[in-house]
Amino acid sequence: MRKFDINEDPHRRYNPLINEWVLVSPHRSKRPWQGQKEAVNTVALPEYDPECYLCAGNVRANGEVNPPYESSFVFENDFAALKQEPIDFGGNEEGSFFKAQPERGISRVVCFSPRHDLTLPEMDVDGIVNIIHTWQKEYTDLGNIDYINHVQIFENKGSVMGCSNPHPHGQIWAQSSLPTQVQKTQDNLKAYFDKNGTNLLQDYLNEELKVKERVVVENHHFAAIVPFWAIWPFETMIISKRHITKITDFTEDEVTAFAEVLKKLTTKYDNLFETSFPYSSGIHQAPTDGSAHPEWQFHMHFYPPLLRSASVKKFMVGYEMMGESQRDITPEKSAEMLRNLSEVHYKQK
Repeated sequence: MRKFDINEDPHRRYNPLINEWVLVSPHRSKRPWQGQKEAVNTVALPEYDPECYLCAGNVRANGEVNPPYESSFVFENDFAALKQEPIDFGGNEEGSFFKAQPERGISRVVCFSPRHDLTLPEMDVDGIVNIIHTWQKEYTDLGNIDYINHVQIFENKGSVMGCSNPHPHGQIWAQSSLPTQVQKTQDNLKAYFDKNGTNLLQDYLNEELKVKERVVVENHHFAAIVPFWAIWPFETMIISKRHITKITDFTEDEVTAFAEVLKKLTTKYDNLFETSFPYSSGIHQAPTDGSAHPEWQFHMHFYPPLLRSASVKKFMVGYEMMGESQRDITPEKSAEMLRNLSEVHYKQK
């Protein structure tokens, strides 16, 4: 019987954050690709677009006029996924197959910059620091509302991720319930903390920093790694080195350090295929339910869809939908590729 080779042989890896497995098939990365290729947008964007509803001074779809903002700008989503008004709901009978419950919340848009042509890797560190301060304020303001128990900060970048407007922006959805993925994480973080008396992600990061195989970028306060259990080809996660449960716990040094890691990581993404690299990213942090959550560790996920080039993406279909998540390139190889890339954006060379 041949000895197992983690870099060549199919195997499963366990994700303790959500109690799920991922199938890794590294030998499949050698297969030729004859599938769909995405269109690559090479059109240079203007600094200001008079037709963009997110640019400063422009009119949005609902008739509101954006102020002449000079840094970040937050407004209530004109087409919000959540509504703020309370609803009288009688509930479902116990044991019903048709369970439903009303969900109350607030949806906001965060414009990162008045510059229409910038993305995070092309912004300077001070500009990203300003965005982090905005996220801190929103987390505090929304989290202090009595019915808000979770604040989800996220960004969809690129048309392949369903983002129809290239203006640099993200979103915040704050709601009364913990979303499904957050609830899974909450349950597993809490179970680990109750059993071990320590923090799962802090313990995990300490082990990653010993082996260094999957570390992409790090500084004194944060590390960006490709998780051992990563699903997407170039998935990464930024984790705080200090035990921090939420973004408002940052010192000013940590705010700057987080901004630096964000810039370096997203620059490496763009440099990988010399394109504006699409992804969905989101911050996971302690719920805002008023309870202490020592089991939580601040972290930020990046889920990019690209697989082989700027035009070839990873599809989650077939086995992934019917069985479990699957990836071809190993996390170690992805980390090595990203780690070896320049931290100078390709457009500036």
